[in-house]
Amino acid sequence: MTQPFYTRETIEQVEEGTQLAPKFDEHGLIACVTTAAGSGEVLMLGYMNEEALLKTIETGEAHYYSRSRQVLWHKGATSGLVQKVVEMRIDDDQDAVWLRVDIPGDASCHVGYRSCFYREVPTGKAADQDLNLNFKESEKVFDPVEVYGDAPNPTIL
Repeated sequence: MTQPFYTRETIEQVEEGTQLAPKFDEHGLIACVTTAAGSGEVLMLGYMNEEALLKTIETGEAHYYSRSRQVLWHKGATSGLVQKVVEMRIDDDQDAVWLRVDIPGDASCHVGYRSCFYREVPTGKAADQDLNLNFKESEKVFDPVEVYGDAPNPTIL
């Protein structure tokens, strides 16, 4: 990329202007919500550092920063489920990114489900009874052992 991000100078520039001036947190990260371009379904929440954001812009494919492994991560490089960016947006104060993506194989979660948000948390009166999670996806789209092998997932502590 020939031009780096703009320096944040004024509220008007950040909120009403045309210059990309992202605000990374104290760890150098910015949150990224990723949805399926066709359905609008939320697939995942990830984080990007400056390099991941630039690579996503440059390649048109989603790159994230793994907080647990502390490495740049090209989504789908291992599984083949590469997220092709259809649209990228940034929020009003430029501290969160939204990606709309197409995915070959139609899955995004390393556990094998379509979305990383495959369980529902009970709320209200249902939460008074118990806090057991309810599965919203009944079957996996792919077998993670076939894709990643049987090694333990390095993202889980």
